[in-house]
Amino acid sequence: MLFKQTPLKFAMLFTGLLPLLSVGGVQLSNNADVSKSIAASDTTASSIQTHSNSQTSPIAVSLQAAGKKNTLQQSPIVVELYQSQGCSSCPPANLALNTITSDPNVIALNFSVTYWDRLGWKDIFGDEKYTDRQVAYARTLRERNVYTPQVVINGTRAIVGNRPGELKQAVKNSRKIYGGPSIKGKGTFASISKTNNKQFNTKIWLIRYDPRTQNVAIKTGENGGRTLPHKNIVRELHDMGYWTGNAKNIALPKAKNNRWKSVILVQNMGTGKILSAARIS
Repeated sequence: MLFKQTPLKFAMLFTGLLPLLSVGGVQLSNNADVSKSIAASDTTASSIQTHSNSQTSPIAVSLQAAGKKNTLQQSPIVVELYQSQGCSSCPPANLALNTITSDPNVIALNFSVTYWDRLGWKDIFGDEKYTDRQVAYARTLRERNVYTPQVVINGTRAIVGNRPGELKQAVKNSRKIYGGPSIKGKGTFASISKTNNKQFNTKIWLIRYDPRTQNVAIKTGENGGRTLPHKNIVRELHDMGYWTGNAKNIALPKAKNNRWKSVILVQNMGTGKILSAARIS
C-alpha cells in the first residue's frame, strides 16, 4: 500500500553544526521492495547539556591519569538496528539481532524509530532522536531513503537484516574497530584518551539500553495481534560533546534505571564512522 509523498524535514544530528535540512519527498520504506512515504512534522535534534565535574574524586583522578595516555584500543563491532513495532517487515530483524546480543565481540543496539507510528500503533520505545540518527545515517551513507528494518554496522555499512543468516554473515565479515582512542568509564565519569591525530567533527555519544528480553503485545497496526520479543532496546541517547583528539574527561548523567547498560561511542559525524566503542560499568 502506497502513501502520498509529502515534504519531510529532519534535523541532521551527525553534522552537529548544520541547520535543519529539508528533504523533499523522502521515501520511508518498511522493507526492501515496497516504499511508503508519509507526512512528518519537523524533528529537532535535542540539545543535551553535559554535566561539569566540579569536584575531584578518586575515580576522577584515575580517569584523568588514564586520559593523559596516548593509547589506542580495539573495539567490538557496533551493530545498530533501526526498526518499529508498526513495521510488518521488522520482526525477523528483531529476532536476528536478539541472536547476537550475547556475543562479546559485538555491541548490538536496537533503536525504535517513530515514522511508522501513524500506521495504527505507536512504538512504546520510539524516540524522535533515534529517527534523527537514522536520517543522519542516510546522509553519510548517501542513501535516498530511510527504511525499516535497517542495520548499520560500525557506522559505515547498511543492510536490511531481515533475511535468515544475513545479519550473522555480515557480522562475520566485519572487522573489529581498531585505531581509535581508548575509552574508560566507571559510574558517572568517563575518559577518552589522546591520539596523535587531531580530530574534526567527532562526537562522543552515551547510549543506554535495556539488555532484558521484553515481550510486547501489539494490539493494532501492521503487527496487530502479535507479541514481539525485544532485546537491547535503546532507552537513552546523549550527545556528550565533541572530541578533538586530546584527552577528555566527561561527567555522565545518571541512568534512569539501574538495570540499563551503558555504551560510549566516539564517532566521526562527517562520515558516520565509529572510531571507538566501549561498554562501561
